[in-house]
Order: sequence, then structure tokens, then C-alpha cells
Amino acid sequence: MPTPTRVPRLALLIDADNANADRLPQLLAEIAKYGNASVRRAYGNWTSGHLSGWKAGLLSHSIQPIQQFNYTTGKNATDSALIIDAMDLLYGGHLDGFCIASSDSDFTRLAARIREQGLTVYGFGERKTPQAFVAACDKFVYTENLGDDQAKAASPTPVKLKRDKVLDKLLREAVEAASDDAGWAHLGAVGSNLIRLASDFDARTYGFAKLKDLVAAHPSYEVEVRPGSDGKPNAVFVRSV
Repeated sequence: MPTPTRVPRLALLIDADNANADRLPQLLAEIAKYGNASVRRAYGNWTSGHLSGWKAGLLSHSIQPIQQFNYTTGKNATDSALIIDAMDLLYGGHLDGFCIASSDSDFTRLAARIREQGLTVYGFGERKTPQAFVAACDKFVYTENLGDDQAKAASPTPVKLKRDKVLDKLLREAVEAASDDAGWAHLGAVGSNLIRLASDFDARTYGFAKLKDLVAAHPSYEVEVRPGSDGKPNAVFVRSV
């Protein structure tokens, strides 16, 4: 009997002051792709009215609100509380990774420190998030992209590729690094290379639900679907033309 695959245990730490409560269901659905968020905490001053939009979502998704009073005007006590808890969890040794939901650059050093310890860091924030924090994460997902996969996949209108020099360069380097002698590269390896090259790479940013659809729409590449080990056509390869 095959051994069940171990699901990575993750800690979801939300900076409620710098995250969107309306996207909480989509955020959790995205995190489920990477593992199980066994620790779920949201930080903020819950006695103030500006976080009232979070309360229903926290209850329905079993997220623990961590109260942090604003002791000093102009100082963000929420950031300090989140960082302290993250370090406690890190040294507890029971997790495989962290999900930090914030658009604040104050967590840049925290993300880097967690990575140094060998754990995976997933960042979630709006496109306004400073690049320093984005780059410090192993993978960064812009929350504007969340929840759009199903609508795009169901759309009868083909999506036109948004071409730009950054995308072209990323694809070229990712495909070349994964290609065999004939120039073909497994799409899974290409995807892994893209994340290593740019932690915030996401096919949804360019209007596509999946990387396969994006590459197929790119005029510089061709896609070939081959039979996998089980005989089904599920092995996708790509090469430049």
C-alpha cells in the first residue's frame, strides 16, 4: 500500500491592517494549493472600528485574532507582534513554511530570516507591495489575481497575451535552463524555474489561468502534450520556435 504524501504544515499570519478582508476565502483557497494552514492568526487592534470587516471571516475560517493595542502613535505594534510570534513558531520546529499576508515592506527581513532557516515563505499582498518584500519570499501571489481562475477558464473569448520584455526574458531563461538537446522542456520544470527567477511570476497576471495556456498563446513557443507514465496525455513540453 503506497505511503500517503505528507501535506506541508503552514502558518498563516495576516497583517490585518495591510490586507484585504474581502479576499480571505480566495486567500485560503490559494494557500490550500501549497499545504495545510494549521496555524491561522490575524493581527491588529480589534477594539478599533476599522477592522470590523474582518470579524465574520475570522470566525467562519477558524482564524485566531491576535489583539495588539497601538501603544504609541505612529508606531506599528501589529508588525512587532506578528514578527515575534513568527520567530516563536519558527523555532518551535513543527512547520514546513509560512504564509505572510501583507502589503507592508516591514516583513522583508522576517521573510528572509525564515528562508535562511530552510522553510518556504509564501507572500500574499497587493500589487503595491514593495519589491523588497516580494523578492524575499520564495513565492509571492498578488491578491488581485485571486479568485479569477474559474471565470477566465470558463470564458469563451480567447485571452490575448499581454507581451512585455520582462515576460519574454523570463520565459526564455526558464525554458533554456530546462530544455534537453532537442530544445524541449517539461512545463513543470519551466514553471519551477520561473518562480526561482521571479517569486511573483503568475500566469494570472497576464490573463491566463494556467502557465500552459500562457505559453501556448506566446508566438515564440510551441506546446506538445505527450503520454505520461500512466499512458494518459498529461505530460506537457514546450520549446522555442
